[in-house]
Amino acid sequence: MNSHIGLIIVGDEILSGKRADKHMPKVIELLSARGLALSYADYVGDCPERITATLHRAFSSADIVFSCGGIGATPDDHTRQCAARALGVDLVLHPQAEVLIRERMQDTAREQGVPYETDRPDNVHRLNMGVFPEGARIVPNPYNKIPGFSCNGPGGGAVHFVPGFPVMAWPMIEWVLDHEYPHLFNRSPQTEQSVIVFGAMESALAPLMERIEQQHPDIRVFSLPSVDHPQYGRHIELGVKGPAADVPAAWTDLLAGLHDVGANCGPELVRKLR
Repeated sequence: MNSHIGLIIVGDEILSGKRADKHMPKVIELLSARGLALSYADYVGDCPERITATLHRAFSSADIVFSCGGIGATPDDHTRQCAARALGVDLVLHPQAEVLIRERMQDTAREQGVPYETDRPDNVHRLNMGVFPEGARIVPNPYNKIPGFSCNGPGGGAVHFVPGFPVMAWPMIEWVLDHEYPHLFNRSPQTEQSVIVFGAMESALAPLMERIEQQHPDIRVFSLPSVDHPQYGRHIELGVKGPAADVPAAWTDLLAGLHDVGANCGPELVRKLR
């Protein structure tokens, strides 16, 4: 897969700390279950200029990007407008979205025991939630029928827009993955192997890390130091990760290199990444 998978989280409430972001760990989980991995995440507040710039960069890439938040119809929701601006297209009421939103309003009226008034100002305003960039396709919302939307970008990738509410966003992201990208699932299994190294300095291990990456171009070497780990105390977790078929040879060379420098090694760890 030449494209990467990205995530955009929109909202002042995340950056101010009023709410904690729950989307990134869940998206990592959803992707991992399908043999995929998240490459990057962007956090942006409710600033139209910044949102537009972030979306323009996403649309210009060949990436698969999920954008969470800001697609409602209140004054602090800017994502729909910014998406249209980033693409250079008009906003239009999506016909299928209109049908779904009207169905939702009728359902709500029945639940409240009141008649559904098509032209009531608040009902007309709710249709703004179905005003998407021209050419968008809808993303179904199983929670309340109010859809999200997807747009292809000139770079060859696509951005998929869902609400900020996890109860809506997560099944919508799953729907996009399962309906648009099943051909990418489990195509390149990735694994990671590491070892706990005691009493070493990262600077002393750097030459070994560089040599492993030179000898194994598809492998990435990582070093995660810790000073107060509850189980291992002060240590470095040193490891290799990459295509499952390439990891064993790099791992063997890493262990041999650690032995050569007299490293004090502890437990070995193996993790399937995707």
